[in-house]
Amino acid sequence: MQLYQLKSKQIFPISKKEAWNFLSNPENLAVITPPHMGFHILAGADRPMFQGQIIQYIVKPFPLAATKWVTEITHVQEGSYFVDEQRFGPYSLWHHKHFIKEIPEGVEMEDVIDYKLPLGFLGQLMHPILVKKQLQKIFEFREKKLAELFGEVKGKNNYLSIRKI
Repeated sequence: MQLYQLKSKQIFPISKKEAWNFLSNPENLAVITPPHMGFHILAGADRPMFQGQIIQYIVKPFPLAATKWVTEITHVQEGSYFVDEQRFGPYSLWHHKHFIKEIPEGVEMEDVIDYKLPLGFLGQLMHPILVKKQLQKIFEFREKKLAELFGEVKGKNNYLSIRKI
């Protein structure tokens, strides 16, 4: 069983409350997802985020490959972090932690995703060819979109890594 981990950190010149209000609204996921992915929420995003919330959506991880994805918000600490876990979808495991930390320059947003691909050895072969590159593109888009929305902190490096664990 091969597990992978994606870590991303971004710094923005906004308040912790502003970051929380944006990130904890499930409808904003469509704003920070690349348009070519055809992201569309089917159900569950009609209320502010809460523990136990089930969100269903359609996403096209690759051209001509639409899939239904169902996640559950399993943990919420108002203003600081939340966790979403896949209940049904393209991964064998998807555990996504979102952290928001106040810093002198504004706010640091950190994502930590532990995931496992289906299809055993074939899934492992596909990781460097397709999955890793796709996740990098998604998070690069997200970083640019958030910078457009909230501005950037000059001289601060954002961080993105994907590795086996």
